Amino acid sequence: MSLLIGIFGWIGSAAVLLAYGLISTNRVGGRSVVYHLLNLGGSVCLIANSGYYGAYPSTFVNVVWSFIAMFALIRAGKLLKGPQAMM
Repeated sequence: MSLLIGIFGWIGSAAVLLAYGLISTNRVGGRSVVYHLLNLGGSVCLIANSGYYGAYPSTFVNVVWSFIAMFALIRAGKLLKGPQAMM
């Protein structure tokens, strides 16, 4: 089990760092679905890892991070549907 949790931690770290690198180099925008999916997936993996190892401050940060990513994805979905979806 701990091997799987370790793999989740590395995948999550890579996803969050990739998202940061992509936005920092202007390869994706702040409203990009790819950017928010990388953040959401990465934070979920890091929640599993940090929760398993009892790193609760990191778990908390990643829970908040995942909610921000979910909110942004929901908002991006509404933006993609057109102006009526925002009302």
